[in-house]
Amino acid sequence: QVQLVESGGGLVQPGGSLRLSCAASGSNVGINAMGWYRQAPGKQRELVATIPTGGSANYADSVKGRFTISRDNAKNTVYLQMNSLKPEDTAVYYCRVTRFLLDYWGQGTQVTVSS
Repeated sequence: QVQLVESGGGLVQPGGSLRLSCAASGSNVGINAMGWYRQAPGKQRELVATIPTGGSANYADSVKGRFTISRDNAKNTVYLQMNSLKPEDTAVYYCRVTRFLLDYWGQGTQVTVSS
């Protein structure tokens, strides 16, 4: 069992930045990938960025060049640096960790981009 604790959401003006963090409990043994997804009101949950263990990051086209995903394996933590935020980035952001091919989800953190 993996528990995920997310932090870093909030209200930011267009063009601003936020950094999300997601800390996973337990050992980092068996973690296949860590990533971020988001869900806006009335829309389906969508991939934002993922980073597999030992692999390269993958981004949604809508966030390429603006968002950066990174991992600290020693801390079992995944980060999402979000720059040049737009109103359409407003959503609940969820962390997902895949460990031994099982998916675990965080509780979600609200990101609101508005002037």
